[in-house]
Amino acid sequence: MKQNITLALERRIIKAAKVFAARQGTSVSALLADELHNKIERQRQYDQFKQVALALLEQSFPLGGQGAKDRDSLHDRSALR
Repeated sequence: MKQNITLALERRIIKAAKVFAARQGTSVSALLADELHNKIERQRQYDQFKQVALALLEQSFPLGGQGAKDRDSLHDRSALR
């Protein structure tokens, strides 16, 4: 269901929008509706990808390497001498 809204803009912006819309072969209303739709869709996709990225951060990734057995073995410098 479509519903009208009222939008207050400066006259120069309204004139420029009418010219722009005419060059695009559409109306100012359709132009604004399409732009709002695109912005909302981009935000929805961003939110979706953000959730996926955050879920991946919660997982542990095997990075290789060997864990230290205890604190002393971690600070052992005998191999460097």
